[in-house]
Amino acid sequence: MKKAVPKFKSESEEFEFWSSSGPGADSTEYVDWSQGKTGRFPSLKPTLRTISVRLPVAMIEDLKILANQRDVPYQSLLKVFLAERLAAERKLRKAG
Repeated sequence: MKKAVPKFKSESEEFEFWSSSGPGADSTEYVDWSQGKTGRFPSLKPTLRTISVRLPVAMIEDLKILANQRDVPYQSLLKVFLAERLAAERKLRKAG
């Protein structure tokens, strides 16, 4: 019999539980993945948090020029660049 998934007070508490090396690290203790089904959630929106980042003016201008060339908002292009770099770093960490 699988352990019961605890009740969480917040999304951040749940995130910490499942992403830590602690009790939630091995989800197979809580979920029988052989019974899993593929689901689609077309209206699901990612959780967003607004942050403030100080960047040199020249960097922002370069970003705006690149974004304009691609016909996308510069903040969207910045998110793409960050996502690509994070993926590369994760890949390096796994390889190392």
